[in-house]
Amino acid sequence: MDKLKLRRPLQEYVAALMAKGFQPLPITFDHALAVQKLPALHRDPFDRMLIAQAQCEDLTVVTADSAIEAYDVRTLDAGE
Repeated sequence: MDKLKLRRPLQEYVAALMAKGFQPLPITFDHALAVQKLPALHRDPFDRMLIAQAQCEDLTVVTADSAIEAYDVRTLDAGE
């Protein structure tokens, strides 16, 4: 799986999101515990944490990684 390709520096995206009121989501103990309950369908620990957070917080994962769709989580395709 290729990495997400950005057309501008990451800092510009972060600044734009913060200006629109987006807030970072800290990792909580509930998130960490939820990772343990996930089936081993995806090996990337960062992606597994994003999936657990999305499940705990009822959020949508924006991703170009189709493997995440195997989990019980809403996704929004970030692919080209």
